[in-house]
Amino acid sequence: MISIQSLTFQYANHLPLFQNFNWNISRSETWAILGPSGCGKTTLLYLLAGLKFPTSGKVTIHGEKILRPRPHSGLILQDYGLLPWATVRENVALGVNVRQFYGADGKHTPDNFIPKDNIESWIQRLGLSEVADKFPGQISGGQRQRTAIARTLALEPDLLLMDEPFSSLDAITREDLQNLTHSLCAEQNITLVIVTHAIEEAAVLGKKILLLDMPPNQKTNVFENPNAGRDGYQNSSEFQNLCKDLRHEMQKRSTP
Repeated sequence: MISIQSLTFQYANHLPLFQNFNWNISRSETWAILGPSGCGKTTLLYLLAGLKFPTSGKVTIHGEKILRPRPHSGLILQDYGLLPWATVRENVALGVNVRQFYGADGKHTPDNFIPKDNIESWIQRLGLSEVADKFPGQISGGQRQRTAIARTLALEPDLLLMDEPFSSLDAITREDLQNLTHSLCAEQNITLVIVTHAIEEAAVLGKKILLLDMPPNQKTNVFENPNAGRDGYQNSSEFQNLCKDLRHEMQKRSTP
């Protein structure tokens, strides 16, 4: 589904974050991107989203080179990206309304109609019915994140990109939304790529974990984690051993 080929990316007056970097993701896989601060985790996510572009090399999704944000990629940011003056229902409907006005490419009339009852369906599914007419400032952080998820899933994406989406939430709410994300991606056949700084979260969400080095990143360090999402996995010795290995590798990569 996703292919990164010979990618080099650098900001002006900085060393490259990625240099001749290659990475492939198959349809419906769940990936977590982990690594030390400044290694390029969020930049890599933005390259997949079409918000940043390679200095050289290319990013393709379903064989199409990414030259702009694509309509079937959903992006959820750490701060939720909600309009504070709009209700929960209006925020969930935002993407659908924009799509129906401008079309999937942002320039032409719509070629695929998304029914408005899809919005109400996701509001109910995400447990937001009781707060649907409230504003973001009137609801909890977990409810704001559920609103962001509902808004994204209402657009029927095939790729979900998440940038540290649960970092500001309490432990119970974070675990609940992690489980919800896993189940929804599996049910909707969505490919998931999530950036996180938390080792345990990477091990919970990513069936494959990409561990980045300090720049420049030139090779893919992948940890297989096939039991992510399985009931009781977090209490297993396998989970604890994986977290221990990831912590050890991150410490090595963070040492000057």
